[in-house]
Amino acid sequence: MSPPKTGDERTQLSAWLDHQRSQVRSKCEGLSEADAHRKLLPASPLTTVAGLVAHLRWIEYSWFSENLLGTPDTGQTPWKEGGHPDAEMFVDDVPLAQLLDEYDAECARSNEILAGFTLDDVERLVPREAGAASVRYILCHMIEETARHLGHLDIVRELIDGKTG
Repeated sequence: MSPPKTGDERTQLSAWLDHQRSQVRSKCEGLSEADAHRKLLPASPLTTVAGLVAHLRWIEYSWFSENLLGTPDTGQTPWKEGGHPDAEMFVDDVPLAQLLDEYDAECARSNEILAGFTLDDVERLVPREAGAASVRYILCHMIEETARHLGHLDIVRELIDGKTG
């Protein structure tokens, strides 16, 4: 699903984010469970295909449900105060298909949440000293974040089986 060549700002930003999201599943096609959880980078053992998909799911939740909507954390967030900063990537026992389904469901929830906000609205929960981020900022950040991790998926996948693209 390619973004439209024309359209207003919101249409463009939303379409570019959806375009990036739509590529995650294709990067994982045909992988065995062992390969999806394979640790190839000695200095970054959490950087597995499964770990990256889990991270993408949680950043969707964090930015849209928690920060933008203001959903209180009642223990569902894996990176609690004082915990491991990448706790969401500890998914050795979670099947890749489940992680992909959870990611797709979270992206759908994010889009539902977005529908209730304008680009100029700001997040309700402000987790940083720099102040509240606008929906415009969040969309740009999520395009960047998703695209960056798609690049990581490309690299890890190429290391696993040579598949590129």
